[in-house]
Amino acid sequence: MEFNGVNFDTYFKNYPNEEGFFGKYGGAYVSPELKKAMEEIAEAYFTICKSAKFIAELRRIRKDFQGRPTPISHLERLSNKLGNVQIYVKREDLNHTGAHKLNHCMGEALLAKYMGKKKVIAETGAGQHGVALATAAAYFGLECDIYMGSVDIKKQAPNVARMKILGANVIEVTEGLQTLKEAVDAAFAAYVREYKDAIYCIGSVLGPHPFPMMVRDFQSVVGIEAREQFVGMTGELPDAVVACVGGGSNAMGIFSGFLNDPVDIYGVEPLGRGEKLGDHAASLKYGEEGIMHGFNSIMLKGEDGEPAPVYSVASGLDYPSSGPEHAFLHDLGRVKYDVVNDEETIDAFFELSRLEGIIPAIESAHAVAYAIKLAKKMGKGSILVNLSGRGDKDMDYIIEKYGIR
Repeated sequence: MEFNGVNFDTYFKNYPNEEGFFGKYGGAYVSPELKKAMEEIAEAYFTICKSAKFIAELRRIRKDFQGRPTPISHLERLSNKLGNVQIYVKREDLNHTGAHKLNHCMGEALLAKYMGKKKVIAETGAGQHGVALATAAAYFGLECDIYMGSVDIKKQAPNVARMKILGANVIEVTEGLQTLKEAVDAAFAAYVREYKDAIYCIGSVLGPHPFPMMVRDFQSVVGIEAREQFVGMTGELPDAVVACVGGGSNAMGIFSGFLNDPVDIYGVEPLGRGEKLGDHAASLKYGEEGIMHGFNSIMLKGEDGEPAPVYSVASGLDYPSSGPEHAFLHDLGRVKYDVVNDEETIDAFFELSRLEGIIPAIESAHAVAYAIKLAKKMGKGSILVNLSGRGDKDMDYIIEKYGIR
């Protein structure tokens, strides 16, 4: 399939290119010293990703430790309430640790072990990436430092406790807005100091090359499974695929299975409290080209050209940019990016919980909210949503802020 001049039959062979660019987005805008570290990671990854031993070990881990493949569930009661459109969800909430994040964390930790590193370093917002990396570190016997903003530590207390129980060192970040961007800043600074003995395991399809590509590749298992499962269940492809987008790892995971198919694909960003800068984190909808954290993408900027303050009810989505591959797919028009606000998200959180017995992560509830809106517009057909995580981590915050609806 060709779309706006890009041949999706060979897409994954051509994007990113050798310098890590998806069109004009991506690259590695880092110091010369850190560039050497990135090149070392890229060389190691390109070596082991073709190794039968590495692939076999990763497959064994996914099956015997993570519990993959995760299933697809038909949301029959929700679908019937909305009309004729049938909604399905890919159950990444049933992946070990409760979200999609372990898919790339086990791969990154296995890579660290191959490279002889002693420590893994990461940032986390909602805490799912931190929990997943702490789990991977425990599995492989690695030290683990997780940087997390003060605001998110308060919102995500259950995940903070889980990280500590797993043996991770949770480092509180008190600068700036004390959320995900500041956690990334702090983790990068630590990695610059420790890169000889550590590897920075980025939590999304972000950062300098090779991380956007590596994380996408590890997450592509979601899309590969989902496509095969959906066709097996229904005999056809879904009409639409929907996933939430912050940095964008869960979205790229499921999108990768359908980019070369005649399927509408939707990425859902957080509109938060509204369209005013500082009230949302919808970078692809309202942002412009810019470089941060070592990569070029579409980002939200203040008047000074620096990353703007952002907000979302979901700690995992409040980031002022998005992965460079998302920016590329946005410009191509292959993926349609839209928004839902906090209220729509919380309504969907309770709707899914009450009608289907599935409590979603607030991040995932953004995708469910959009699927509900989309179903009302479509009138007929099918929608596959990536339910990227479960809501255990969010329940105390939801009850405190919104009560029980």
